[in-house]
Amino acid sequence: MKTQALILMTLFALGACTPNEDPEVTLTADETPEATETFAVLFGGTKVGSLVIKHENEKQFIEFGFSNNGRGASSSESVSLNEAGVPVSWHIEGKTVFGNHVEETFEVKEGVGSWQSSSEEGEIPFTKNGMYISQYTSPYGLYLFAKPLIEAKLSSYPAIPGGTLTLEAKKSLLLSAEDSEQQQEVTLYAIGGIFMDPEYLVTDKNNNLVAVVSPRFAVVKPEFIHEEQRLRELTAELNANRFHDIAKRYTHLYDKPVRINNVRIFQPQQGTLSDLGSVLIEGSHIVAIEAVVAEPKADEVTIDGAAGTLIPGLYEMHGHMQDNDALLNVLAGVTSVRDMGNEIEVLDDLVENIRNGTLIGPRIYKSGFIEGKSPFSAATGELASNEEEAVALVNMYADRGDYHQIKIYNSINGKWVPAMAKAAHERGMRVAGHVPAFSNADEMIAAGYDEITHINQLMLGWVLERDEDTRTLFRITGMKRFVGLDLNNDKVQRTLNAMVEKNIAIDPTTVIHENGMLSRNGETRTAMVDYIDHMPLDVQRSAKVAMLNVSDEAEDNAYREAFDKIIETLAYMHKKGILIVPGTDMGGAFELHRELELFQSFGMSPAEVITRGSYDMARYLGQDDKLGSIEEGKLADFFLVSGNPVEDLKAIKKVAMVITDGKVLFPTEIYPQFGIQPFTPLPSVAP
Repeated sequence: MKTQALILMTLFALGACTPNEDPEVTLTADETPEATETFAVLFGGTKVGSLVIKHENEKQFIEFGFSNNGRGASSSESVSLNEAGVPVSWHIEGKTVFGNHVEETFEVKEGVGSWQSSSEEGEIPFTKNGMYISQYTSPYGLYLFAKPLIEAKLSSYPAIPGGTLTLEAKKSLLLSAEDSEQQQEVTLYAIGGIFMDPEYLVTDKNNNLVAVVSPRFAVVKPEFIHEEQRLRELTAELNANRFHDIAKRYTHLYDKPVRINNVRIFQPQQGTLSDLGSVLIEGSHIVAIEAVVAEPKADEVTIDGAAGTLIPGLYEMHGHMQDNDALLNVLAGVTSVRDMGNEIEVLDDLVENIRNGTLIGPRIYKSGFIEGKSPFSAATGELASNEEEAVALVNMYADRGDYHQIKIYNSINGKWVPAMAKAAHERGMRVAGHVPAFSNADEMIAAGYDEITHINQLMLGWVLERDEDTRTLFRITGMKRFVGLDLNNDKVQRTLNAMVEKNIAIDPTTVIHENGMLSRNGETRTAMVDYIDHMPLDVQRSAKVAMLNVSDEAEDNAYREAFDKIIETLAYMHKKGILIVPGTDMGGAFELHRELELFQSFGMSPAEVITRGSYDMARYLGQDDKLGSIEEGKLADFFLVSGNPVEDLKAIKKVAMVITDGKVLFPTEIYPQFGIQPFTPLPSVAP
């Protein structure tokens, strides 16, 4: 997991960045070039903002800002350091990408460090080597965390509020400054211990910051902007090496047939559990479903299911996959993911690494992301400035041969969609996406959509005026207008009847709307309540941060009532027979478990929900001949839980084992690599 600023930077969350509206943040006080550092903020290679630091003795003044698809995060920080370079006073004020106001203060007085923010407060005895881990700091905060360790040549440091900050030098390299033949020696460090995944930064030989970088994001000195792709690729390689090591150590490949013994099987076609039995696997396929075996056989590996339940692998139908997402999804029983928009090269590499066993990950079904050029264009995906270019991009994805659909985004001109849909259908691809700005769902259905992405994209057409711009944060805040919406009015009925008539599906991403409408500062998100005690510190803290700014009680009530209307609408759609597919836009894994829980509020039983998340999605993607149910001849693709999910859906949250393509994984072995406390004991394996 990442500092709050980086979470917001890398989260798609119904949007991507805006290259033409990058805010240049500046400092107004008198300053000299020596006292000020300036960094460019880039996402996917596109400049989207700036970071400026003014140094004044032992104090730093930090201004950070970026623009993100008509929205933007920004912050102002002041930090005082002690003689060891450790912050002893830290004040931050700003807003998140979705507009939530944040304020955080840390202060050391009389040997006690105390902190207070919009989501938490506390105090602890402070020593000179205690590092407060700010929740809302800019990416520069990573450098403040690391610099005392670098200068003292330490590999770890006590962290406040808890845990241990770690630092490891990963690679030394030479960078060339723009317009200079001289090369500069730099070191790339990995920071860990308090995050779910390592964070990376680059310093020069004098321990000055050069860049904060990840595979998709960089904050870099202007003279090294031309090196940022190289640095991002290096962090991608380091991540890949980490996940390759995990795959090598924890993937169990047996040289004998594997029997999962003493288990019930969830049967999605009937929505029932079988009697206790066993499942025999050879290679990647199920070869037999038989009675319980009393004693392990010498020519088999026997895994004791302890009277638990086997469930077919789940589908995350709205992902944007990266290495860590891939592994965490599989550990949560999510063995198939539909990627809804990504950089072509990133996704190609990920798919290949999963295929050849370098990484643990789900099967990935690709969507070709197509966006229009505008001041609000997404930086990730392919851009078109006219209908001809848009159609050419459809054909480009079709020519690649491994894209099952295109995904249309907000800045596409709605008038181009009929030609785009026609080209996609002629090439055997489906059409899904947002409702382009200044259009509505009725027009997109008529133009050839097969699926609408995000429930707000559908419903906003019923409450907004034609000229209101949904490329901005307004497509989130505008949902307050759902309050009082009559589902029997002509607009609503016309849209829903067209969806029924033309068999149009909806990918509502309910959990991200729950997060937006209902999360409040200081309260653990509902989606995380069942997991929170198992998560590392940074995840626990971020689970108490609201997504949106809620200014007063009236706005609080409006958002809550708007979410109730979303649930009411989806329940009505389900009753009408419209297919609702489960996706999160939040990385899947634990979030998909919550998405499925929310499907119960549409009127589905736990058995119907599990069927929807497994067998129904295999059918929807045309994979039900080999996936979606646990049957002889199908791929071994399922997970083991200890409870009865037909009685209580929460049972799916405690996964003891996952098998995908015959590879056996025990989450309990792997979760500690992410700072996650395991949920179950290890199953017994014999011999």
